[in-house]
Amino acid sequence: MKKKWIVVPCLLLLATFGACAATPEPPPKVAVDSAMRVQAIDALVAKLNDHYVFPDKARQVGTVLRQRQRDGKYDGITDGEQLAKQLTADLADVLHDKHLFVGFDPGLVPPDREVGPRPTSLAEWERIAPPEVRQRILASSLGVEKVDHLNPRIGYLEISGFPPPFLVAAKYAAAMDKLADTDGLIVDLRNNHGGTPDGVALLVSYFVDGRTRLNDIWERDTGVATQHWSVDQLGGKRYGGKKPVLILAGPGTMSAGEDFAYTMQALKRATVIGERTWGGAHPTRPFRLADHFFAAIPNARTISPITHTNWEGVGVAPDVAATPDNALAVAKDMLQRRLQE
Repeated sequence: MKKKWIVVPCLLLLATFGACAATPEPPPKVAVDSAMRVQAIDALVAKLNDHYVFPDKARQVGTVLRQRQRDGKYDGITDGEQLAKQLTADLADVLHDKHLFVGFDPGLVPPDREVGPRPTSLAEWERIAPPEVRQRILASSLGVEKVDHLNPRIGYLEISGFPPPFLVAAKYAAAMDKLADTDGLIVDLRNNHGGTPDGVALLVSYFVDGRTRLNDIWERDTGVATQHWSVDQLGGKRYGGKKPVLILAGPGTMSAGEDFAYTMQALKRATVIGERTWGGAHPTRPFRLADHFFAAIPNARTISPITHTNWEGVGVAPDVAATPDNALAVAKDMLQRRLQE
């Protein structure tokens, strides 16, 4: 299930189920028995009914899971990873939600009440993150993979993820300072595996001139839609709302990466070049199902104030089609011609 965590960022989940923390030695193998299967499936159906972003669809998939349970589809599964994969596949048959999955942890999954809210500051994060995880993440690129000049007039910014602002703000400030002297910019999201809406909002803020409403996020648990706006006070130089920006995107552009491309496109602030993106738009949180099982359940949805919808299931459509391996060359040529004009 490791790949799945890229869209439910490890930076947030490490304090939840330890999914990102390295273990010094593998835990003993867990044999899944009938009681464990029943507990996991019962909890999955209940959590979906209580929290999934579309209640009617939650009831629909619950009916399917119960029928397959009565048919004995899960009875012979004693391997935890196999059961998690089967349940994930059964969920996908009905819901087709990119962020929804069941996971297995050979260690113990803590109760939901022990998870607590997501950290909103570096100090909060440092209190809950294991020391080895803090060291590894703070020493990483934090999603800012490359900041360069393709020529004196064209900048290049490769972003592989969108960590929370309290982790990445200094990186963005340094990057935008380095790129401030360019006349046009290419933002490469072709291998962007997601992150946080706040991280997206922070980077978008560098490309608008005034306070701008970006997206609303409606939460199932509260029934409230929260407006997300650009950030007024930024570290580093603002790139501004006039200079051309091209975004490279494709199937490897996921979740928060899609959020950035979709928002910039909807604002008519950027041209998207490449192929249609992955198609996952629902913010997600993890829930405990049993001692060794958890589920990532989308409990909110992003709503653009411009399009009044999002990219769930359809991805972000490019403005200019190009294969992923040719997108950079197409973008550079387009930007050079635009600047010459």
